[in-house]
Amino acid sequence: MTRSHKPSIGAFTFFAIAFALSAYFTFAAVQGDFGLFRRVEIQAEADELRLDLARLRHEMTGMENLTHRLSDDFLDLDLLDEQARSVLGLLRADEIVIR
Repeated sequence: MTRSHKPSIGAFTFFAIAFALSAYFTFAAVQGDFGLFRRVEIQAEADELRLDLARLRHEMTGMENLTHRLSDDFLDLDLLDEQARSVLGLLRADEIVIR
């Protein structure tokens, strides 16, 4: 005797709900707020911010150097001459200005 077995509505409902939940959690794991794509975006943004930080530190070091060279404790005559020319527009007596 062979019996034909029809799947019940309960089993179909169970598998449909299980499939829907697994699809939802898979989608959330890949594209959600804390998913794989967001993690890659955050990592790229962090790398970009690290580069900006390195650039700003380098720029700050240069400014600290210029500030130190213009301080009262240290006098760099070349830098003082450059600043006097650019900011104040001063010239030496033996120079000729061509416009």
